This record gives sequence, structure tokens and C-alpha cells, in this order.
Amino acid sequence: MKALFDQTSERISQVVTRKYSTSFSLAVNLLAPKIRKDIYNIYAFVRLADEIVDSFHGFEKERLLDKFEDDYYEAFQDGISLNPVLNAFQHTVKKNNIDDIQIQHFLKSMRRDLTQSNYDSYADYQDYIYGSADVVGLMCLKVFVQGDQKKYDELKFYAEKLGSAFQKVNFLRDIKADIEQLDRSYFPNLNQSQFNHATKQQIVKDIENDFYIALQGIKKLPLEAKLGVYTAYLYYRKLLKKLKRTPYHEIMQARVRVSNTMKIGLLARSFAIVKLNLL
Repeated sequence: MKALFDQTSERISQVVTRKYSTSFSLAVNLLAPKIRKDIYNIYAFVRLADEIVDSFHGFEKERLLDKFEDDYYEAFQDGISLNPVLNAFQHTVKKNNIDDIQIQHFLKSMRRDLTQSNYDSYADYQDYIYGSADVVGLMCLKVFVQGDQKKYDELKFYAEKLGSAFQKVNFLRDIKADIEQLDRSYFPNLNQSQFNHATKQQIVKDIENDFYIALQGIKKLPLEAKLGVYTAYLYYRKLLKKLKRTPYHEIMQARVRVSNTMKIGLLARSFAIVKLNLL
């Protein structure tokens, strides 16, 4: 039965999300059931593409990414794929009328990770972030607004800023691994020897500005999405605050994390603020 296969595909996308990101999975679980599955499907798709370029060392990454893209478009055309993640994602794309140009921008940024190690300008850096993160936020926004194009247009700018903020926090948290393990530096004209207190503070200030703008959009989200998105916002804000307090040389020595106890506290705070309509 195709319905059973589709249900299994969605379940596998959920498992992928939970295995790769307990924090994001927690936030997704706070979304209304009618939109939750589609966000899992989006995350699993982008996660697999990201793993190809970041983790599958010893394999032909370019060929794997080419095949992943080709298989997605075949799935979209045929309405089915034996790759459960692609099968679930193509349903989400069609159901929510996600723009193909957003998928293309995402895959373009993933391809840059195969060949590009440094970003020489802020514009180039922003272009990468747009493809790797902003468009993912826009895909999710399509799900959140449930076909309301006017609402989508109103919130589009804020969704991009939230995607940028999340991605930049990830870059700052993972700067050691990116430089030492992947030979990459996403921040413009920055290598290990140039990372210092001043450059860290400049990066933090840029992210804080993105978060400030993004929060205005979170306040306007449909109720079905607000709790989950606000919880993710609080988690990443907390992570940024920890990074801000951590000396730059310690960021280059160990990965900064938010403890499980702190995550529970953030969840309780988010629940109270949203449910009491204080946001």
C-alpha cells in the first residue's frame, strides 16, 4: 500500500531529525500536528544533503550529491521514490507549493562546500547563507502559513533573518571543526590566526541584529507554529550568549553546548510566554 509507504517515509524523516538534532527535534515537536510532519520532511532532506558534503569522507561526494539531486527530481516527477526521505520531501514540496528556486539555491550552497574553503567578501558569505539557511526558513514558512500567500509575503524577510541567525551561530560554535577538520572558514577573510576577541565580538553583534529583526516576525507567526519556532529561537539565543561569554581561544578548543537542564528551562519559559500570550 502506497499510503503505508508514505507513512513510513515520514516516520523515517522524523527519525533522521531526532538522530541528528535533539534540540531541533524538540522544537519541531512543539508545532501543531498538522504542520509537524512537513517540517520533519524538510529537515531530513537538508540534513542528508549536508551530510554528503560534510561527513561522507572517502566517498565521491560530488557524485553522491548529483545523484541525490537527480533522485529528488525524479521523485517529484513520478510522485514516489524508494528513498524514503526524498519520497516524504517531494510530498511536502507539492502540498505546500514550495518554490523550486529555493531548493536550487540550497543545493547550490551545498555544492560550494565541495570546492570552496574561504569567503572573500561579506556579499559572498551572505549568498552562501541565503542558500544554506535562509531558503530553508522560507520552506518552513510555506508550511507555517498553510497557503496564505499574503502572510508568507509579510513574514518572508523575518524568516530569512532567523535562518541567517541560526546558521551564523552554528558557524561560530563550529569554527574549530570547520577550520581544522573541513578546511573551511565561512566568515569573510577569517582564518584561525585572525580569530580574536574583536572579530568574535563583531560576529556576535551581527548575529544579535539578525535575532532582533527575526523576533518581530516570530511574534506574527500563526499560533500553530509560534511555540516551536520561539523555542528554537530561545535555544539559539542562549547558545549565542554562551559563545559571547566564552573567550575566543576557548571556542577554538572545545565546542560550546547548552545543557539538557538548560534546554528544559528554555522550554518551560517558551511555553509560559506563548501560552500566556506574552510574546
